[in-house]
Amino acid sequence: MARRALLAGAVMAVGATVLAGCGRSDGADGGAESKGAIDEQPAKGTVEIWAMGNEGEVLGELAEKFEEENPDVTIDVTAVPWESAHDRIATAIAGGETPDISMLGTTWVGEFAATGAFEPTPEGLVDEDSFFDGSWDTTVVDGTAYGVPWYVDTRVLYYRTDLAAAAGVEAPTTWDEYHAFAKALQEQGAASGVSLPPGGFDSWQYVAPLAWQQGGDILAEDGETFTLDSPEWKEAFEFYASFFEDGISEPVRLEGGEIEQKFISGEVGSFFSGPFHVSLLLEQGGDAFAEQFAVAMVPGADSRTSFTGGGNLAVFDDSDNRDAAWKFVRWLSQPETQIAWYDVSTDLPSVEAAWDDPTFADDPYLSVFGEQLTDSKAPPAIPTWAQVSAVIDQELEKVTRGETSVDDALKSVQQQAESIGTGQ
Repeated sequence: MARRALLAGAVMAVGATVLAGCGRSDGADGGAESKGAIDEQPAKGTVEIWAMGNEGEVLGELAEKFEEENPDVTIDVTAVPWESAHDRIATAIAGGETPDISMLGTTWVGEFAATGAFEPTPEGLVDEDSFFDGSWDTTVVDGTAYGVPWYVDTRVLYYRTDLAAAAGVEAPTTWDEYHAFAKALQEQGAASGVSLPPGGFDSWQYVAPLAWQQGGDILAEDGETFTLDSPEWKEAFEFYASFFEDGISEPVRLEGGEIEQKFISGEVGSFFSGPFHVSLLLEQGGDAFAEQFAVAMVPGADSRTSFTGGGNLAVFDDSDNRDAAWKFVRWLSQPETQIAWYDVSTDLPSVEAAWDDPTFADDPYLSVFGEQLTDSKAPPAIPTWAQVSAVIDQELEKVTRGETSVDDALKSVQQQAESIGTGQ
C-alpha cells in the first residue's frame, strides 16, 4: 500500500458527521440496484470526474484518447488533493452538488456506499472475474458492487541482497524464516533487520495480513461480528511484537524519506512497501544500488497474503451524464487502457490480463507485485472501518512498547470494535 493508500486512510474520518446527516440512506440496506445496462454506442456530452493526487494531475492526458474515440464527449478532470478529498466528497454529497464520477480510496467505499450516493455497478459493464479478487472485493458492500477497481497497490518485502548474501540467507517464505532472515541482516550491521511501525497510524496494515495468513479475519462470515480477539489475531500480535522484543526492529516510526535513506545506507535491512518505492530507491541510490536490493512476496503462514489498496472509480447516483460516465469507467478498465495508464501514472493495473504485457511480466520488480496481487486482501468495506482500525493501531502500539499484554490489547480491541459497530 503505497503512499496513496496511506493518504487515503489519513482523511477517512473527516466529514463523517456530514455523511451521517446527509439524509441519503436509501442505498444503505444493500438492496440498491443499478439503473440498467450500458450500451456500446459512443459516449456523448460532458463527464465531470474528480481524481486525487497524481492521478488527477495526469488523467487528462489519458482522457484525450477516449475523446478521440468518442468525438462527441468531453472529459472534465478536476484534480483534488488527497488531504481534502474525503471531506470534499462528503460535502458534495450533503449539498447535492456531485460530479459524475469520483475516484475513491478503497477503504472509503463502505462509508460512502452507505449514504446511497453512488449507483451500483451496472450488470455486464465489466467482467468482475477479470480483476484481482482482493481488488474487486474493495468495491463490494453487502453483496453489491459500487464502481470498479481502477488501480491497485500491494505490499511486498524489500531487502538488501548484499546483506542477505553476506549472511548466507535467501528471501524468506515462512514466519520462522522471516524472523531468522531479519536477524541475520541485523548481524551484518543493520540497526533494524526489518523496519516495522511500532503501532500508530495505519500499522494495522502490517499486522492484519499476519492474521489473514492463518485463516483469521476481521469479521465473521455473517459480515457483522468482529473476530479481533481470535487465536489468529493473538498469534499475529505476538509474532509482530517479537521483532521489537528481540530488538530486531527499532521501536521508531520512519517517516517519508527516512526509510529510503536508511535502507540505502544499510541501517535498515528490509521493509515492506508498495511499488512506488522501486523508483525512489533507484533514483536516490543511483545505478549501482539496483544490484543491492530486490523485492519478494511477503513471508507467510498457511498463505502469503498481503494487504491490498489502491483507487476505485464510482459513478454518482445523481450523475447528469450517467451513460457516458459508465462508458468512461468501462474504458479505463480495459487491459490496453490500463497498460497505457501505467505509462502515464505508474499505477499498477487492477485487471489481471494487463499483467501479461512485457512491461510487467518481464520486470524483476513489477512481476513480483503481480504475483503478490494474486494473494492479497483488503479490510471489509464497512462505514466504521476508520474508527475500528484506529483502535487496532492504538492497542498494537501499547503491545510493542510493553505497556500491555497481547491478551489485554485484543480484549480492548474487540470490546471497542463491538461498541463502534459496523455501521451497516
